[in-house]
Parts: sequence; C-alpha cells; structure tokens
Amino acid sequence: QVQLVESGGGLVQAGGSLGLSCAASGSIFTINTMGWYRQAPGKQRELVATITSGAMTNYADSVKGRFTISRNNAKNTVFLQMYSLKPEDTAVYYCAAGLGESMFYWGKGTLVTVSS
Repeated sequence: QVQLVESGGGLVQAGGSLGLSCAASGSIFTINTMGWYRQAPGKQRELVATITSGAMTNYADSVKGRFTISRNNAKNTVFLQMYSLKPEDTAVYYCAAGLGESMFYWGKGTLVTVSS
C-alpha cells in the first residue's frame, strides 16, 4: 500500500499562483508515476499532470504552459506549481500514484478555488 498526503490549495484570485505538494509513504517501490488529477463540481475526474521517476511529464492541454509538475524522488514527493490560474481551474485536486498510466493510489484531495 502507498499512502498519499496532499498539502497546499486554498483560495486565489484569477491570474494568481498556487502550489500543491504530495508526500508518498509505504510501498514506494511499487510505483513509478505520480501525478495530479482534478474534479470540478458536476464533472468527471480528469488528468492534470503526471511525472515518472525518470522525470517524464505529461500535461492536460488545458494546463500546458501554466502548470508545472516536479518530483523529488529522494523524498517521495510530487509538486504542482500553478500559474495564471483561471476560475475554470477550480476543483478538488487529487494526488495519485501508480505504474505507467495506471493510477492505483489516491490522496483525499485538496480544494483549489479560483475567484474571478
């Protein structure tokens, strides 16, 4: 089992920046990919960004150029730096971990609210 604990999030004005972090613990050797997903009210959960242990990244088109994902393998932590935030970025953001494109473990989520 892998446990994921998110931190960060909160309320920010449109155009502002915010950072999220997620610390993983437990059977870390079973995962190679960590990332962030989000779920807005009334919508399905969607990919935001992922990063492999080899630092290969993948971003949703809607956040490319505005969000940056990074990872500290030594500390089993993944970060999401969000810039130029828009009201449509408002969602609960979930940390995820797994192998390749398959996420097996999920955090409890942290709310990001972008006011217009």
